[in-house]
Formats: sequence, C-alpha cells, structure tokens
Amino acid sequence: MRRILVLLRNIFSLPGRLLSKVSLFAVLQEASVDKKAAIHSGTRFYRSSIGRYSYVARGCFVADTDIGAFTSIAGKCEIGGTGHPLNWVSTSPTFHKWENVFGRNFARHEFEIFHKTRIGNDVWIGTGALIKAGVTIADGAVVGMGAVVTKDIGPYEIWGGNPARLIRKRFDDDTIERLLRLRWWTMTEEEIEKVAPYVTDVRRFLQVMEEKHE
Repeated sequence: MRRILVLLRNIFSLPGRLLSKVSLFAVLQEASVDKKAAIHSGTRFYRSSIGRYSYVARGCFVADTDIGAFTSIAGKCEIGGTGHPLNWVSTSPTFHKWENVFGRNFARHEFEIFHKTRIGNDVWIGTGALIKAGVTIADGAVVGMGAVVTKDIGPYEIWGGNPARLIRKRFDDDTIERLLRLRWWTMTEEEIEKVAPYVTDVRRFLQVMEEKHE
C-alpha cells in the first residue's frame, strides 16, 4: 500500500516537475527540494532535503539525508538507508516494529532503523560512493569515487578508499577557518555574482570577501 501511495504522489507531482529541475523519472517521498536544486532520472530520494544549486545525478539512492547548498553528488551513489540491530540475537527486521518485505513480524520490539545523514554545503561526492546512514560530511568536503564512508568527515577534507580515509585537506587550517566563517553559500545570488570572478584564487576571494565584511 505504501508503495502505491508513493507512486500516486509522484504521478500527481509530474506537472509541477515540468517547471523544475527534478526529473520526471526520479522517485520522491516526503522530500523537500529547493526550487533551484536538481534531481536526475533514476534517483530515489526519500525523506530527504536538498538546498539551492545542489544536485543529485542519475541512479542514486538517498534516504533520510539533509543536503546543503551548492553540493554536487555524482551518479550511482547510495546515501543513508535503514539500520539493523547488532546486539540482538538476530539482525532480521522480522523482530522489530517496522514493516518488512515479508509482511511478518514475530515480535515488535522498539528499534530505530532511521538515522539522519547530513551533507553540508559545497560538498562534492564522486561516482559510486557509499555513505553510511548517520554520517556527517561537513562543508567543503570531497568524497572520492567509489569511497565507502563510515565515519564523519570534517570541513574541506578529501576522503577516499574502502573504508574511506582522510587523504588531505583542500586548504591549510587558517584558510578553512576563514572560509567557514564567511559562509559564502548563504549569500544572495547578486552578492555571489560580484565575488564569482575570484573563485579560482582562494586568497583573492578571501581578501575581497573580508573587505566587504569590515
């Protein structure tokens, strides 16, 4: 029944999608999508939110995740999902209160299967990355293609591998602190346009921005 309701809601939302950047072939459930965000075809986007100028490319699965602004998520990524009890006799979903594929619950023990995943602003996640539910990926971070992320990632850090590990930081600590303090992604479009010519030069960008805030 729930799948039928999700399908019907997506069908009814199709006319509105014609004026947005949400693909007609994406599946959304209880989603909050900024009018200037994009979700591409084949992506399932459940109980999640996404900010302006962020996109999720084709064939992704995103569940219970909050995504900030100006974040880029490449195709075939899996982010979030449900959990299983590790300290019970069984990890099977047939022993807790939630619905399962079998339609059978031998018991209905309390267990929280959903854990919120948080992806910050100006994050780049490469093709095929797998991100465990409950993880936080901070502003400016980069996740390499195929990475398996099971731990929190700090601001402007680059992680890769399986399991993913810190490779390096994008900038030195002072630069990172200044960028985080400025929070450029919260600026209006008009303000961003004025500083956009300097985005290729971090030092010049920071100088211009900090002069504006003096």
